[in-house]
Amino acid sequence: MARKTIFVSDFSQKEIPDDKQSVQVVLRYADARRGLIVADAHVDDELVKQIASVGKQQARRGRRPKQ
Repeated sequence: MARKTIFVSDFSQKEIPDDKQSVQVVLRYADARRGLIVADAHVDDELVKQIASVGKQQARRGRRPKQ
C-alpha cells in the first residue's frame, strides 16, 4: 500500500505541489519563553507577499559551502 503526502498552505488552503513553491513562516518572539511558531505557506499567498515586501533579507550565516 502506497501513501501520498499532500502539503497544504495554512493560510489559503492551496495545495503545495513541490518544495520550490513552499515557504515556512517562522515567528520568533523576543521573549524566548514563548518559543517559535511555524506555519507552512504557498509562495503565491497574499500574506507571504506582504511579509516579503516589508521584511529584509538576512545574510547567510556560517562557513561558505565548497564549490
